[in-house]
Amino acid sequence: MSDTQLKTSGDRSDRSFFGQPGVLANLFGVELWERFSFYGMQGILLIYLYYSAAKGGLGIDEAVATGIVGAYGGGVYLSTILGAWLADRLIGPERTLFYSAICVMLGHIALSLLPGLTGVGVGLVLIALGSGGVKANATSLVGSLYDEHDPRRDAGFSLFYMGINIGALIGPLLTGLLQEAAGFHWGFAAAAVGMAIGLAQYAAFRGRLPEETNHVANPLPAGRGMLYGGAAVVVVVLIAVLTWVDVITASRLSNIVIGISLVAAIAYFAVILGDKQVEGRERSRVFAFIPLFVCNVVFWSLYQQQFTVVTIYADKRLDRNLFGWEMPVSWVQSINPVFIIVLAGVFAALWTRLGDRQPVTPFKFGAGTALMGVAFFCFLPMPGGENTAPLLGLAGILLVFTVAELLISPVGLSATTKLAPRKFATQMVALYFLSIALGTALAGTLAGYYNPDDESPFFIWIGLASVVTGVVVMLASKPIHKLMAGVD
Repeated sequence: MSDTQLKTSGDRSDRSFFGQPGVLANLFGVELWERFSFYGMQGILLIYLYYSAAKGGLGIDEAVATGIVGAYGGGVYLSTILGAWLADRLIGPERTLFYSAICVMLGHIALSLLPGLTGVGVGLVLIALGSGGVKANATSLVGSLYDEHDPRRDAGFSLFYMGINIGALIGPLLTGLLQEAAGFHWGFAAAAVGMAIGLAQYAAFRGRLPEETNHVANPLPAGRGMLYGGAAVVVVVLIAVLTWVDVITASRLSNIVIGISLVAAIAYFAVILGDKQVEGRERSRVFAFIPLFVCNVVFWSLYQQQFTVVTIYADKRLDRNLFGWEMPVSWVQSINPVFIIVLAGVFAALWTRLGDRQPVTPFKFGAGTALMGVAFFCFLPMPGGENTAPLLGLAGILLVFTVAELLISPVGLSATTKLAPRKFATQMVALYFLSIALGTALAGTLAGYYNPDDESPFFIWIGLASVVTGVVVMLASKPIHKLMAGVD
């Protein structure tokens, strides 16, 4: 994208949405409803997989079920590569986001209407593909509203992140109630309706986005379409064959996603750093992104335990009795978004007020990762026994999760768009989400080692790994920041 395009991409003085560009409201809205559907569905997905048929579930082994959830979550972030490629090579980020949102809605409809593992397979694949396209391009579109040195940038991403968490708060509350009152498929249907609302809202106002959001950054050369289409068919056929001969199985899914994500990450860094147009400051910034990438993998491998270990903990260890009424398991997933909504504005104001005195990005990454490890140490003093752990105790632990998240996640989205070489703008965002794919799939694999009857070793070792990683990155924050070449 040229400097001229950047200068004409919109009115940078527009402050009509809480001091941010007014068009941010549309992106805020579509992401809110997409997250409503995503987290609403994911709040009941794991228990749907391992609950017995008598409870409306599929009766899958718990370790296999956590692996499926981890693989699915990793698949969402892995598919950001496809979403970024479509945006940068074929149709631009705005159109990619629109069609991806349609794919998400169809996935939730499949989950709600198709029975058993058929609905799970079709639904999760469609949702993963669609959510990946939405995530990579929504973030890129938010970045397009600001120039590199706009002081509102981090605050704008924090506000956008608040929209995500409003959806994440409401989704599990509604789907959990419907699951208990009418069954799992009604909960999945609510997620489908939420996504339809978000899609309608976005379609009504998508024309107000800057013209640059339709720009194809690196167009595919003429005649290459058939080649890539043929390659896609080969991949689909290969997956089908490997599934048929039991190479791809439910129990191996999370490890398969880990392997694919790791290979894709190495390949991405090689392609970007090997491009002759990526030189000087841009090249240095990509090198700075490598330790942030590793730190992010470790962080998300713990944070995403909310949908695996924390869900099992809520089902089997947590006392969910509220004045004689038992709270749905999925409601635990709404605790973190409450804290995010309360604290996101506080953090945004803090970074704005501190200005140049705020900690540099690598230090924030390290601090968030170290604090995430401390959160798992906090499980150790919780009482043992079936459904005896206090709700307030788990809420306190999830508060620590939240503070750690706010140190790293909104800052990570913002830093990625600033560190990205211009030629690889959207694909650099995909690389950031690839680190989350690795972490999320790893969360599913690690959850298989969780034993409610002897849980202390699990909490100690993964907590320690996260603390050590965070401390190392904090100690190295000065040389990493130097490589960032003027980016804070």
